[in-house]
Amino acid sequence: MSENRPNEITGPETRARVKELVEDIDFTMLTTQDAAGNLVSRPMSTRQMDEAGNIWFFTLDDTKKVEEAEADHHVGLSYLDAKGHRYVSVAGRARTVDDRAKMEELYSPSLDIWFEDGLDTAGITLLKVTPVECEFWEPRHGTLAAAAGMLKALVTRDTPDDMMNHGRVTF
Repeated sequence: MSENRPNEITGPETRARVKELVEDIDFTMLTTQDAAGNLVSRPMSTRQMDEAGNIWFFTLDDTKKVEEAEADHHVGLSYLDAKGHRYVSVAGRARTVDDRAKMEELYSPSLDIWFEDGLDTAGITLLKVTPVECEFWEPRHGTLAAAAGMLKALVTRDTPDDMMNHGRVTF
């Protein structure tokens, strides 16, 4: 039986690939720690991963996630594209940013369902996550090849070889 070891990617292309995945997958689970020490996650829509690696979200300043992120800046982001077998994990530090120009750059009408008055919604703010370390996993040879490898592994009762790329980058 072979061992499933992802192809490790660590070069300069890793940072660019993380940006592509984060912006393409869009929704993530933002994990903070509450006052009792519990890890609490909620969905967030990614607006941008900028050239410095910061990941931007819109939120309201009076939410539990903001309270928890201000109490302990360490957060986690978990991106999942189950259909494409693509996954991204981000360990980072969060803080709120009140920057009207950045808000205007990132805001789109699709956000009106959460912010009824758009950028004039009381308490609207940006949540900026600065990554410390990111990892990703995705099919090495595409989704169809990954599915074929899994099917073969089911039939042969062997672990599929060489199916996933695994990238890691420290910011």
